[in-house]
Amino acid sequence: MCPRLDERAGKRRSTRTRRSAPWLKTTLTTAAWAATRKKDGYLRAQFLRIKSRRGAKKAILAVASSMLTAAYYMLRDGVEYHDLGARHFIEQNKDQVAKRLLQRLRDLGLVVEVKAA
Repeated sequence: MCPRLDERAGKRRSTRTRRSAPWLKTTLTTAAWAATRKKDGYLRAQFLRIKSRRGAKKAILAVASSMLTAAYYMLRDGVEYHDLGARHFIEQNKDQVAKRLLQRLRDLGLVVEVKAA
């Protein structure tokens, strides 16, 4: 169900998704589209992040795969789903996000002085 990353000797090979049960893929994809419409959710943040780089269809498959992985662990461990929230990716890489935004401002021709809050 997940996209492959097949590389050998530095050469990229096929990145087509693995074959899966058609009913499972259809159901998970439909559920993933619904999950991406929820405001302030982890799955929406993941979708928007991947969509900007890879496109909507690849992003929705990644979200569906994340949902399948979460369902597996919930069934295996008997725990409830805990949404990490939309700010998870921002909180995880604060320095990296700040560095990227500062570089973008420099590329626009602006000089910015940064002070810690």
